[in-house]
This record gives sequence, C-alpha cells and structure tokens, in this order.
Amino acid sequence: QAQLVESGGGLVQAGGSLRLSCAASGRTFSRYAMGWFRQAPGKEREIVAAISWNTGNTYYGDFVKGRFTISRDNAMNTVYLQMNSLKPEDTAVYYCAAAGRLSLEIHRYQYWGQGTQVTVSS
Repeated sequence: QAQLVESGGGLVQAGGSLRLSCAASGRTFSRYAMGWFRQAPGKEREIVAAISWNTGNTYYGDFVKGRFTISRDNAMNTVYLQMNSLKPEDTAVYYCAAAGRLSLEIHRYQYWGQGTQVTVSS
C-alpha cells in the first residue's frame, strides 16, 4: 500500500528555518512527480512547490519568492522542502503528494500524506 509520511514540522519564530521531509513507501515513487502543498485554517489548499521525477524541473508558488527549496533523493524515496525566512503567514499544515507527472493542479496528485503542522510565531 502506497504511503507518504511527512515529518519536520514544528514551531519556529519568524525568520527561522525548517526542513520538511516526506518518506515514501509501498510504491516506486522515484518515477512520480512530487509536490508540497499547504492549507491554512479557513483557506484552500495551495501548491507550495513541485519537482519532476528526475529533478530536472521544479515549480514554486509565487509566495515562496526564493525562500523555499524542494529536492528529492530517489534512492531514499524521500522528498524535502527546505524553508528559510519563514513568516507568520506560512503557518499551515504542509502535505506532500505524488503525481504521475509534474503538475500544478491539485487533482492530478494521486497519493497524499497526512500532513505536518508548521507554525511560525511573530
């Protein structure tokens, strides 16, 4: 059974950094595009970053503005999201997800993790 498990969330002060990890199991996710999404209370889920299966292409939401970096280690079946210069408005539950191909559309992602909470204090 395919499973994605996020970790690395927590409480951090504004300007700080966090590194999220998403460990995949149950399938060979090395051929899947991977994405990070987030959802804040009362808001729709939005894409944060996505990466193609071979790391050749990446995408970032406009609000990232160079602060976050997505990467993956296919040998470890793990995708990462390095988040720097965090702001209070980055507070949300962060999810990783897998899709058959790189996409900006949420509905293209077939597999989802349970999410990890990121809270940025001012």
